[in-house]
Amino acid sequence: MVSADLLITFIVALIVVYAIPGPDMALILQTSIARGTRTGLTAAGGLAVSRATHVTLSACGVAALLKAAPWLYEIVRYGGAVYLAYIAIQIFRSPMFALQASGAASPQANEHGALRQAFVKGLLTNLLNPKALLFCSVLLPQFLRPAAGPIALQVAELGIVLLVVGMLFDALYAVGAGRIAVLLRKYPLAQTLQRWTFSAALLGFAVRLSLD
Repeated sequence: MVSADLLITFIVALIVVYAIPGPDMALILQTSIARGTRTGLTAAGGLAVSRATHVTLSACGVAALLKAAPWLYEIVRYGGAVYLAYIAIQIFRSPMFALQASGAASPQANEHGALRQAFVKGLLTNLLNPKALLFCSVLLPQFLRPAAGPIALQVAELGIVLLVVGMLFDALYAVGAGRIAVLLRKYPLAQTLQRWTFSAALLGFAVRLSLD
């Protein structure tokens, strides 16, 4: 078991990381504003599955493989950058007044399709970011202590904490963005600026990912 003091330090480190703006945050905010809190939370579910995958891959040593094989890292990195740019263009080209009015009913098939699309976007946005995998591989070992018990159990414990803290932040962003959407429905210009801002942010993250 991880000691209480190490666990608190780990949580503080996660809070700092999750509070820093990044593509995950931008995706959830944009999705929640454009499609509602439920869809934003669904995108957060995709992010959670991706983070769980990264924790598992880190424990299996895949992050070390990316470090040892630069060409593989480059493939994943450029693939992630292209996908972020694709999402940014989608947001930029989204039609005006795309926000759903409160109480407006949409066909069930369309709703399921939107939820599925949001989940996949959340999953791929994080999964195709090799930095997220390397982050897990660098952060987790700092809090492992062989004398504290089985390493696998400690990795599982830290991984669960990482997922829970991430889900709490994502839920906070999704709910907060849903509140903002109410105001944006009243001001078309604000909605346009919102779309351009998130498109520019995701394009910026894509460029940074491709250059780092």
